[in-house]
Amino acid sequence: MEQEVISANYITRETDCMQYQPGMENIGSEVQDALLSRMEAEAFDLYTANDVQRALAKDVLLPADFAALLSPAALPFLEQMAARAQTETRKHFGNAVQMFTPLYIANYCENYCVYCGFNCHNKIRRAKLNMDEIERELRAIAKTGLQEILLLTGESRSMSPVSYIGDAVKLARQYFRVIGVEIYPLNVDEYAYLHACGVDYVTVFQETYDAGKYETLHLGGHKRIFPYRLNAQERALRGGMRGVGFGALLGLSDFRRDAFATGLHAWLLQRRYPHAEIAFSCPRLRPIINNDQINPQDVHEPQLLQVVCAYRIFMPFASITISTRERAGFRDHIIGIAATKISAGVDVGIGGHSGEEKGDEQFEISDSRSVEDVFRAIEARGLQPVMTDYIYV
Repeated sequence: MEQEVISANYITRETDCMQYQPGMENIGSEVQDALLSRMEAEAFDLYTANDVQRALAKDVLLPADFAALLSPAALPFLEQMAARAQTETRKHFGNAVQMFTPLYIANYCENYCVYCGFNCHNKIRRAKLNMDEIERELRAIAKTGLQEILLLTGESRSMSPVSYIGDAVKLARQYFRVIGVEIYPLNVDEYAYLHACGVDYVTVFQETYDAGKYETLHLGGHKRIFPYRLNAQERALRGGMRGVGFGALLGLSDFRRDAFATGLHAWLLQRRYPHAEIAFSCPRLRPIINNDQINPQDVHEPQLLQVVCAYRIFMPFASITISTRERAGFRDHIIGIAATKISAGVDVGIGGHSGEEKGDEQFEISDSRSVEDVFRAIEARGLQPVMTDYIYV
């Protein structure tokens, strides 16, 4: 373990994962209780073909209809689900497919998550880009024509403090019109600070909404605290963010239950904050460095397609991102049906965009195509690649 990664008040596996720790803002939201009670009560095996057909016949779905579309009974209706999802996608998004790329600026992490390549016990090359190096990365990415970027760090407040992330965002604003962050959860005032620096949206993966499974997978660090992470999107919205992204890492626990909880979480927050732009990511578990026991075989492509279509039918206005964790052919297929956002020219190491990778990657990707290649693939589907649909005046 690298000494500089671990703070003096390190949270261990003995810490109650459901209890907020000092410095973690508790906003007193009712969303968590409503979400967990409904998720635990859901019995997917009880849904029937009639339930699925009733859900598909509705214009506006309720959570029970969403659960029906995620149930085993819905798999024989996958073709009908895909057709409905495609109709909803074209109705609300036209033929547009947003393009972006992630930029990892640091991979130091204080968390011990057994499935993650960045976990603090994993012996990998750790690195943190300075501002000159970040600007080189930004320039290299901007030359591809992309206008949206997602900045990522490992979850280490000591090595990647909020001020460091804010400075990186200010640099990114000089090159890109839309900026997202995928970092450790923050308090409301910290999200407000990053919003003032130029952040448009925040993505937080809960990884799994199964609190019991969550405890066994997150053995140390601030990420161990389940409710602080779960309420991050609401704190981000209270901090002024325009949009928030949701995702579970499918394969860590029962994927149907996690997909249902992800959708319900977004639905509950959308009802509370109608102005919020909602986004879903649909990552599956992927192999990581130094751990050949992690594999993506638990959730197969038909099940992933079912999840993506269910998200689209349940929340037609939400953006859906299909990850480079998936193979190129599957990603191209999904953007023709339900996904509205796709990454391109991806490098998940530290410093790889400008040609000098200084740190190891978080996970293995399947689709390493360039921005130009993905652009052409979108056009080949009769769709319109879009670099940004925001104009600042």
